[in-house]
Amino acid sequence: MTAIPHGRTGRTGPVAATCVLAVAGAVLLAGCGGDDPDAGTNGVGKLPPAKIQAKTRAAADAASAVRLSGTVVTSGLTYTLDMRLKTGGSTGSVTSKAGTFRLLRVGSELYLKADADFWHHSGDTSAAGKLDGKYVKVPQGDPAYKKFSGFTDKSLLLNGLLTLHGKLAADSRHEQSGTRTIRVTGDNGSGGTLDVSLEGTPYPLRLVRAGSAGTLTFSDWGKDFPAAEPAKADTVDYGRQLPSS
Repeated sequence: MTAIPHGRTGRTGPVAATCVLAVAGAVLLAGCGGDDPDAGTNGVGKLPPAKIQAKTRAAADAASAVRLSGTVVTSGLTYTLDMRLKTGGSTGSVTSKAGTFRLLRVGSELYLKADADFWHHSGDTSAAGKLDGKYVKVPQGDPAYKKFSGFTDKSLLLNGLLTLHGKLAADSRHEQSGTRTIRVTGDNGSGGTLDVSLEGTPYPLRLVRAGSAGTLTFSDWGKDFPAAEPAKADTVDYGRQLPSS
């Protein structure tokens, strides 16, 4: 066996140690490097804002169900919503100036349920007791059907809501209910703001509508819920046009 010269052995140890330290330092620097806000995310934060908006719209359209809660201002009236929506139906509550009522849609059939105070406030004092706590089937030709069915139609409602106006930008990270988000804005916020999940599917999680037209949160994406026609004993035929609410 050929002996390794002592001089070479003496030089190898310090050089090898220096190389190991250099590599380790580089690894540490790479691990810390730059505090990348997109590390461990779904990557949508790196996309242009128009593509982020397109992806979140596609994700919302493809989801089988969603829960939507918050306020919507339309035609000068403010409604507070807590609705669960899916393609075949929906259920939830709406609060207006007349009070709180429940909406249930099964297929194309729409039902409204409210207490006596709601019907009194709506101007129907004679039937308030009969209608109290019962589901009232809303005729499809009734103006109330068009007015309230929009709150129960997932596709129609999301298409109308998930649109920002003006020049889009996306440059700030936030958090919604413990989930990291990228915020997309229209005209620096005056055209609305939309927080999109940076974790998993890029669902919309929070919307501030343009023109102070309400703030909504979205949750329970893809979680099914029951939406069946009410029992006959719980249903009343109103028999004429529902009062305006």
